[in-house]
Amino acid sequence: MSNRLAQVTSPYLLQHADNPVDWWPWSPEAFEEARSRNVPVLLSVGYASCHWCHVMAHESFEDEQVAAYLNAHFVPVKVDREERPDVDAVYMEAVQAATGQGGWPMTVFLTADAEPFYFGTYFPPEPRHGMPSFRQVLEGVVSAWTDRPDEVNEVAGRIVRELAGRSLAHGGEGLPGEPELAQALLGLSREYDGKHGGFGGAPKFPPSMTIEFLLRHHARTGAEGALQMAADTCEAMARGGMYDQLAGGFARYSVDREWVVPHFEKMLYDNALLCRVYAHLWRATGSELARRVALETADFMVRELRTAEGGFASALDADSEDGGGKHVEGAYYVWTPAQLREVLGEEDAAFAAEHFGVTEAGTFEEGASVLQLPRTDVAVDADRAADVRARLLAAREERARPGRDDKVVAAWNGLAIAALAETGAYFDRPDLIERATEAADLLVRVHMGDVARLARTSKDGRTGDNAGVLEDYGDVAEGFLALAAVTGEGVWLEFAGFLLDIVLQHFTGEGGQLYDTADDAEQLIRRPQDPTDSATPAGWTSAAGALLSYAAYTGSEAHRAAAEDALGVVKALGPRVPRFIGWGLAVAEALLDGPREVAVSGPVGGELHRTALLGRAPGAVVAAGATGGTEFPLLMDRPTVDGAPTAYVCRHFVCDAPTTDAQELARKLGG
Repeated sequence: MSNRLAQVTSPYLLQHADNPVDWWPWSPEAFEEARSRNVPVLLSVGYASCHWCHVMAHESFEDEQVAAYLNAHFVPVKVDREERPDVDAVYMEAVQAATGQGGWPMTVFLTADAEPFYFGTYFPPEPRHGMPSFRQVLEGVVSAWTDRPDEVNEVAGRIVRELAGRSLAHGGEGLPGEPELAQALLGLSREYDGKHGGFGGAPKFPPSMTIEFLLRHHARTGAEGALQMAADTCEAMARGGMYDQLAGGFARYSVDREWVVPHFEKMLYDNALLCRVYAHLWRATGSELARRVALETADFMVRELRTAEGGFASALDADSEDGGGKHVEGAYYVWTPAQLREVLGEEDAAFAAEHFGVTEAGTFEEGASVLQLPRTDVAVDADRAADVRARLLAAREERARPGRDDKVVAAWNGLAIAALAETGAYFDRPDLIERATEAADLLVRVHMGDVARLARTSKDGRTGDNAGVLEDYGDVAEGFLALAAVTGEGVWLEFAGFLLDIVLQHFTGEGGQLYDTADDAEQLIRRPQDPTDSATPAGWTSAAGALLSYAAYTGSEAHRAAAEDALGVVKALGPRVPRFIGWGLAVAEALLDGPREVAVSGPVGGELHRTALLGRAPGAVVAAGATGGTEFPLLMDRPTVDGAPTAYVCRHFVCDAPTTDAQELARKLGG
């Protein structure tokens, strides 16, 4: 039998459509059912490439007895956190407040008013490590619901009141300035791992937004320490097991502080953010490693994640089938010395083991190793290394591939568009710019539709039912603005303007604070807002960055003022928690630098346009094309000098003398 999930677009929910659990999607009808039956709601939140979500599903949700008990005593509701980040955020905040930790799968018990009263994450099928079994938890909740209903309601009411009291008063703090950014840099240098790169201990996540801040800070101030932290972290990540040494692309995070063993799922957002980071690192240093990783990561996204409609799928699973028919984490990616010998023969296997750090004991599980590039102290025969890599990759292609979550998430596609457009422009890869443009077309055609309101997701060209949240508007606008700079097509500036007008109308509160959901979106137990980065830039600061860029392109005071109001939160949080507001700090760097407005009256893709795109001035906006075109206000009244292509560098629409010399333009932009 299949349950109510058979009709949805989420690959994660579809994985549960044949469970014996009678799942409901998140809907008013589910809560009506709970009210009429006088039973609690079991809310289970996860996502398609989540390892422990699969484990709990297999152990509990596929178990007939557990399902029968669940169906009798609860209304079970399944949510894909990637489709409904608002639902996930509100209840995750409650879980973390109550238990001090959170994660997925998230398990929350709610009243029919959607008020939470008991929480957890993964529960095992049998009691272990001091953790009750899932069945014990269910029985305990039923007992409390039946025997102590007043207590349940009192707890639920108190939790909702406490959450409501957490509203952010971070508008109106004033603008972040030199002292706050210097303090943020100091804070980062204290948390920096000088031995292995990155910040903090294990597990270690790729600090993409923080690195963007460090690169911009170095460009604006010349601070060598900022550049060193960025470059060394990027090198450590690219040499470690988190980076796929055979086919490019990054896994989600490293379970250890040395970047050896990854959590193997590969997410679109990580790869989009890191592709852009490495491209920007190359722009700052000319590093050959940065160039290689940016291009390999771009190629990975196009090859592995691109959908038939031209968008980009969300993720590849961590798990895949091993040779024995079992689903095992990392099976697709790891190697034993025996497997190397089988593919390469004795001599080349010994070379590969040394080159990629494959040991007899193994660096992962059961004697297998994650491929790395651990040796920096020896010269490597590059041709032999390339040959070995190609043969291992060909052999790996024969293995069972990890599953793919095919839904297209607007925000993450916005990040991919920005990364592919810039990488294509920097490295003369027009095909990457074309792929970025096709994804942008899909977002306009399918996700924006006729109303210029963004749908959060689509699958197979069909939009899901969920409204876009603030990060969708901010990141898609960011992608469109990057595409406008690279292609010289002003229509992308116009589309960004549509989206940012909606941010001003529907997501902005008093004093400049921003909310993650629109004022006319479904009302949850509280309206979520979070200015700190998670695995992706916060919606709050991604919107602020796009508003600032749009104002630089158009001279719009309203967009500039909204960006400045929103950045009050960076003044408040930047000095205190710099690791968690990296994108806000990067936007603040652009604000302090102007940002610069670069108008190139001359051919798109010509030398001056390319020089402008390669300028390192933080957050600089670039418009190229025929002078006097109406698409880019920056190009109005910008004549060429003696008929030669001419560049104007301005701040707040006040300009330096025009130049026809690419080297002079590079100097003006910190090149």
